[in-house]
Amino acid sequence: MIDWSAFLVVAFASLLSSAVVVSLYSLGLRLLTTAGRVPVVEPVEFTGAITVLTPKRAAKEAKRVRKAAASPLGPVQKQVALMGAYACFVLCSAAVLYGVYLIVPALHR
Repeated sequence: MIDWSAFLVVAFASLLSSAVVVSLYSLGLRLLTTAGRVPVVEPVEFTGAITVLTPKRAAKEAKRVRKAAASPLGPVQKQVALMGAYACFVLCSAAVLYGVYLIVPALHR
């Protein structure tokens, strides 16, 4: 027999925890870009492979990076935003690791 109340508790907890992890990660990315450190990875071209970004798109991304780097924030505000971003990433990682701890029974011994 299924214990529906326990099922609903688990469903609600998983929905809430996934929303928290996604929110922390997105807030961390937002604070990272506010601090002027835009997480852009340059495309790598492989022989015989499809190019990840077109030159037009790469120029557009470079313009966006320059625009984000020219933020009106002062140096102290950028440092606070950067520390906030790192704190969000640490909390996100801790939530994921705690979830893994709860799932893997071998870690409980």
